[in-house]
Formats: sequence, structure tokens, C-alpha cells
Amino acid sequence: MKHSKGNIHNIETFGTFDGPGVRYVLFLQGCPFKCKFCHNRDSWSSRVNSLMSVQAVLDDYATYEPFYKNGGMTVSGGEPLMQAPFVRDLFQAAKEKNIHTTLDTSAACFNPQKKDLVKEVLTHTDLVLLDIKHIDEAAHKSLTGASNHQVLSFLDLLESLGKKTIIRHVLIPTINDDETSINRLKNHLRHYQCIEKVEVLPYHTHGRHKWEDMGLSYPLEGIPPMDKQTATEVENDLNQTLHTNPNETLFKKDSL
Repeated sequence: MKHSKGNIHNIETFGTFDGPGVRYVLFLQGCPFKCKFCHNRDSWSSRVNSLMSVQAVLDDYATYEPFYKNGGMTVSGGEPLMQAPFVRDLFQAAKEKNIHTTLDTSAACFNPQKKDLVKEVLTHTDLVLLDIKHIDEAAHKSLTGASNHQVLSFLDLLESLGKKTIIRHVLIPTINDDETSINRLKNHLRHYQCIEKVEVLPYHTHGRHKWEDMGLSYPLEGIPPMDKQTATEVENDLNQTLHTNPNETLFKKDSL
């Protein structure tokens, strides 16, 4: 199994955003979602970019290992579960070396009817960062080109396994920052015991140049970045209501 290779988009050797501590972050090539706000537009294609074996990744990790005492390894994307056999083998080998493993996924290709391989990946995963783009299915399709059914089904799997999970949600003006969307997200997440916290990330336009470099029009042209204070207040509200009675008072946007 450990002879499998991953198609790598790029590597961040001093990551402080994708999991606890300082981390080695491996971004894999390929993603089935077509998010209008994607800041890694060049990662969508499944074309071969740079192939690395499990051992090559571990050797590269070892080069920087002294910096990762309170961190570990994160596999992101693109969508890492598109290369589930490689992630499984990599994480299995990493755990044999006592490396903390984090899977950063949007569950874009999760199939509840074919979950055995994903469960093998999760067996060797310490933490899951699950990105929920929009709680409404129609709005999710408009934003990503696909349903959110597989995303929420994946969250159900994480709950059944008791897998430590952090939810990530990019808050986008006029797209998912309305009271109804936030309330629906809150009421859905509050029932899951596996969720340790929710991270609300303010929408930004830093990745627009990648669309332009590829000769593409940026789909959310004209939508301003999200106010950081508003994102923080929504994040606090979502976290305050995790694991609480769903009949309690809901978030009111005009209270911000």
C-alpha cells in the first residue's frame, strides 16, 4: 500500500492555519467542487502536477520536523479524498511515526454507499477540518456546482465514529451571511457531539488573480470582502450554541 503516489498541488512547510500548531501542509491536486470563491482555482484539474510517494513525503516532512513539535501533518487540496488510497497510506505511515494527522476536506466526493475506503482514511486521522460552504442545498449547488448532501452525510459518518471535527465556514456577503442561512447552519450543527468548534472565515478576494492568470472571469466580482468583526461575532454565536438545546434563542443578524 505504501507504494502509492499522490498528485501534489503544492506544499506549505510552515503552516499555522490548517490544524493545531505549526504544520506540514500537503495540498493535493484535483477537486470536483467548482466554488465561485475558490482561492486555489488552479487546483481543480486532476492533471498530473507533481507525483510524490509516501516515503518521499515523509522524508520531506523529516527535513522540517524540529519545527513541528506541537503540530504535525495536514493533507488538504483541492479535495484530498479524491486521492483517498494515497491519503490512507500516508496517514498510516505518519501515525507509525507518531505524527499528528489532520484531514482538511469539503467531502466533495464522499459517497455514503462506498464509505469503507474513507473509513480507512479516518482510522489514521486525528482531526478533521470539514468545510461546509452553504447549509441550503440549492444555494450550495449555485455556489459550488454540486449538492451538499454528501457533505452532510460525511458529517454524519464523523459523528458515528466519534471523530474529532472542526467545522469551517467561509462567510460571504449576500451569499450565506443572511439570518436564515446562519440559523439553519446553527440548528444543524448543534446536534453533533463530534464538533469541537466552528471556525468562521471571512470571505476575501486574494485568490482572484489565479482566475485572471488562467484567463477566467472571477465569478464573485463586485462582492466585497467580509467584515472580520462580523465573521468573529457569527463564529462566537455558532460556538456558544454547540451541543445546546435546539429550542434556545436563535442568532439575530441585527444584533451584530
